[in-house]
Amino acid sequence: MRIFIAVALLLLPIVTVSVAEDAKVDLKLELPEPYFGGTPLDYFGPNLEEPNYKPRKPFPVPAGTTNLSKGKPVTSQNPPKFGKLEMLVDGDKSYKDESLLGLDRGKQWIQIDLGAPSALYALVLWHFHQGDRVYFDVIVQVADDVEFTKNVRTVFSNDHDNTSEMGAGKDKEYIENYRGKLVDLAGATARAIRFQTKGNTTDDFNHYVEAEVYGKAAN
Repeated sequence: MRIFIAVALLLLPIVTVSVAEDAKVDLKLELPEPYFGGTPLDYFGPNLEEPNYKPRKPFPVPAGTTNLSKGKPVTSQNPPKFGKLEMLVDGDKSYKDESLLGLDRGKQWIQIDLGAPSALYALVLWHFHQGDRVYFDVIVQVADDVEFTKNVRTVFSNDHDNTSEMGAGKDKEYIENYRGKLVDLAGATARAIRFQTKGNTTDDFNHYVEAEVYGKAAN
């Protein structure tokens, strides 16, 4: 009996540590000021989700999760038409023109080097949100290397008709707003994350305000 109790006491700290490591907390986001005004959206695509004006539901993430992308190196397929690449991860999410990063027409990608393999739990992505707008073929991929040659995985795609020729996506198109688009990354382990778009409902260019990638260093 005494031996059984001693073994149980030895195991107790291990169980306690395991519970602490698995603890979840609600993801805390700092949202920018909303924009009131602009031209109403004149677009009704077959894959467009219904607008939702309710507060976003809590999104639980493991305790210790942080924004891994802030200040990290950013590269793009082609040089920006205006703005600087580092604006994607500088913390400025404003709708104002001086906060906007613009890429060329057509299918374009931009990516963040997280610096090390990381367990990723959530992405919050802001394109242009000064008024209603829908960006086409929003595709998010992660990879084990910055060259995007190792273990490339698509974690979000609303290219439902495969016009970008990267495989048909199952996600919905959505209207941009100040809350950004939250994508569940489900703990995927990756070194780099890449975003692609192919124009929008206003013009053929591609725009970004901010990207926040939440996760923890991989074990």
